[in-house]
Amino acid sequence: MKKFVISLGGSVICPKEIDFKFLKKFYFFIERKIKEGFKLVIVAGGGETARNYQRAISKIKKVSNEDKDWLGIEATKLNALLLKTIFKKYAHPVLFDRRFKIKNFGKHPIIIASGWKPGWSTDFVTVQIALDFKINLAILLGKPDYVYTANPDKVKNAKPIEKMSFKDYFKLIPKKWSPGLHAPVDPIAAKLAMKKKIKIIVASGKDLKNFEKILKGEKFKGTTIY
Repeated sequence: MKKFVISLGGSVICPKEIDFKFLKKFYFFIERKIKEGFKLVIVAGGGETARNYQRAISKIKKVSNEDKDWLGIEATKLNALLLKTIFKKYAHPVLFDRRFKIKNFGKHPIIIASGWKPGWSTDFVTVQIALDFKINLAILLGKPDYVYTANPDKVKNAKPIEKMSFKDYFKLIPKKWSPGLHAPVDPIAAKLAMKKKIKIIVASGKDLKNFEKILKGEKFKGTTIY
């Protein structure tokens, strides 16, 4: 199978500033994969760009989670438009910002998607597209290279997990979605994936050699949740 749905985290696209050096490498990597017959839906995350807007509005006045989510969604659209422009030669000309807006690849090997609506993150969008496109795997490429037993930024002896069930994953994360939530997979996306039997892979977004191993079905660094 050479059709994949991936989420490219906002932390990869724009950690603090746009990482144009990585995006250039990513472009040539994906171009090579296209020539090998691969087709990909790439969902752009919002990352710090989204969180900066959400933090700013919270310091100005009290707003609803829905309002914060809309700010986050617009940040994903900005990142998605950047990717769509980078991949203009190969990408579907329409931004995939609403469910069923695009139903198949057609003649385009690349589809670029953004956030859709309040209440979930681009993790959910990635899983939903995988389901709609009849692909039983969602690949989340972001900052964490694994799911860990605890937050590795806060707990020094946190250990990476290579394989785990959704049941075990839910023990590690908050039960509810909130705008800007830091979790390898947001709880809404994980619930949908578990219900519809969509496997999720969490891996580093910056490690393209590792990403290639995932695409080839070889042993890779990351966490598989099933």
